[in-house]
Amino acid sequence: MDTIQLQIKDLSGFLSEEDILKQSAQATACNQALHDGSREGNDFLGWVTLPSSITDQILREIEDAATVLRTHCEAVVVVGIGGSYLGARAVIDALSSSFDWLQEKKDRKNPVILYAGNNISEDYLCELKCYLDDKQFGIINISKSGTTTEPAIAFRLLKDQLEDKVGKEEARKRIVAITDASKGALRTLADTEGYKTFVIPDNVGGRYSVLTPVGLLPIAVAGIDIRKLVAGAVEIEKATAPSTSFDYNLPAIYAVIRNELYKRGKKIEILVNYHPKLHYLAEWWKQLYGESEGKEGVGIFPAAVDFTTDLHSMGQWIQEGERTIFETVVTIGEANEKVLIPRDGRDLDGLNYLEGKRVDEVNKMAELGTRIAHVDGGVPNLTIEIPRLNEKYIGQLIYFFEKACGISGYLLGINPFNQPGVEAYKKNMFALLEKPGYEEATKAIKARL
Repeated sequence: MDTIQLQIKDLSGFLSEEDILKQSAQATACNQALHDGSREGNDFLGWVTLPSSITDQILREIEDAATVLRTHCEAVVVVGIGGSYLGARAVIDALSSSFDWLQEKKDRKNPVILYAGNNISEDYLCELKCYLDDKQFGIINISKSGTTTEPAIAFRLLKDQLEDKVGKEEARKRIVAITDASKGALRTLADTEGYKTFVIPDNVGGRYSVLTPVGLLPIAVAGIDIRKLVAGAVEIEKATAPSTSFDYNLPAIYAVIRNELYKRGKKIEILVNYHPKLHYLAEWWKQLYGESEGKEGVGIFPAAVDFTTDLHSMGQWIQEGERTIFETVVTIGEANEKVLIPRDGRDLDGLNYLEGKRVDEVNKMAELGTRIAHVDGGVPNLTIEIPRLNEKYIGQLIYFFEKACGISGYLLGINPFNQPGVEAYKKNMFALLEKPGYEEATKAIKARL
């Protein structure tokens, strides 16, 4: 196996092959619409052919900028929220040591990657600033406008700290802005200060931007091979072209299954993994599907669990709770490392029967046993398998989920590329903070309190 596999045998009894095939023509038409731009949201389809359009020159420029940061910095702070950081963090966490940030300075090849601008916690920002006090650090500031509240606050604080530490001239070399090509506060600042910049394409929304400089630059700074990542995505882009038969278009099949289960009352999709390195892949997936499909009073609610850990917290509910859920399991064919379980002379823990077995074998049997139990408990299961954790297969997985999301949104009958609902909380927050221009809103919201 050299590519993603989709296993649907655990849907038996919940959804038939005939039910899936009935939707093949519609799914194929939705896939075609993603390529020809014939439906809503066609101004945000740049991601569809993005992998194959990334040139060697673009990759070299990103790699060169990453080298500058890696040369000058012990730590690099990625400032951004939502799609501006989740994709990068998903890849970095998946492909780095789980204890990367604890490595001694003398043993490090790459900077520690830190994140800011994804919350408004005063304690978090204070602790981050304290950590950076004695570090040589840099900043990758990612914002289309430069005025989004969370990253704007973080960047203002960190920019001041960096300039105080090394001076404005040196700080300019350690700050990279990823922003709009020509407009916005961050573009103005970057041009004025002379920061190295990369452009967020106008036709790629934030949650689809991991394969733009938004994701590729932080990933490259972390020492991960972005060429292999992009190459993996290109493989799935080609494998899901409009000419691909539905029978071989795995993202289209996944999209149909999701929607058919939704029609049958399965309102919640739980993305399951058995590898802690995939935790932030699930966080990225949650935004991708939640922001794309949750609108107009419809949409599957995307949730995620880390097994086997969450079997000891959420397992009971999944096994016997309300039957409104289905599970999509992301599984990894082969572990990258090998650890054997030793024999113990006293065997007080009763584990000698596992002597000589790989830990991954135990994990795989836990996965299989759980899947059987949950299917028996009335939870439909489908499995997405990648051969192992590396750049190529994570690249495949990213594009798989992106393409499936676009098709799924069109099958649902909504525009999967806008997010009108996310502005509601911002308007209330600005009114409560008495932002200039919100005077009437301030009066109105204070009258409600």
